[in-house]
Amino acid sequence: MTIYTPDWVKHSVFYQIFPDRFAKNQLPRPSVISHPKWEDWQKPPTLQGYKGGNLWGVIEKLDYLQDLGINAIYFTPVFQSASNHRYHTHDYYQVDPILGGNQALRELIDAAHSRHLKIVLDGVFNHASRGFFFFNDILENGPNSPWLDWFTVENWPVSAYDGSQAST
Repeated sequence: MTIYTPDWVKHSVFYQIFPDRFAKNQLPRPSVISHPKWEDWQKPPTLQGYKGGNLWGVIEKLDYLQDLGINAIYFTPVFQSASNHRYHTHDYYQVDPILGGNQALRELIDAAHSRHLKIVLDGVFNHASRGFFFFNDILENGPNSPWLDWFTVENWPVSAYDGSQAST
């Protein structure tokens, strides 16, 4: 098996961004979501708290990033999730509304490309949460779920909370 690395990667200087903690812009906050309680930006973060960083804030920092000499940005997950780190993905087709949604990602990509910056998203397609439709179907329908072959289930019933079997 031959692994091909694109030429642009070989000459790139990456900057990794965890969107919730990088930069925030108070503009457009979707009114359709009830936002979590935002932690004070100046205080140390907690494991489950949200600081409120978003992709609009990243757009505002693109000149700063470019001045650092980077030419590629690697983002930790940005897809819809119930966690600030977004590894517990619910929907791989939707950028988390707290980060600005799909519109913010589109504008970020356009703004980055206009500066010749590459964007790489951590897709985490090997991660899912109990909110991911196909896994939730297994929780609801057990071995009768049509999505059973998407996962490896070792014991029934499946517990979505701590990995152990649910009590009977």
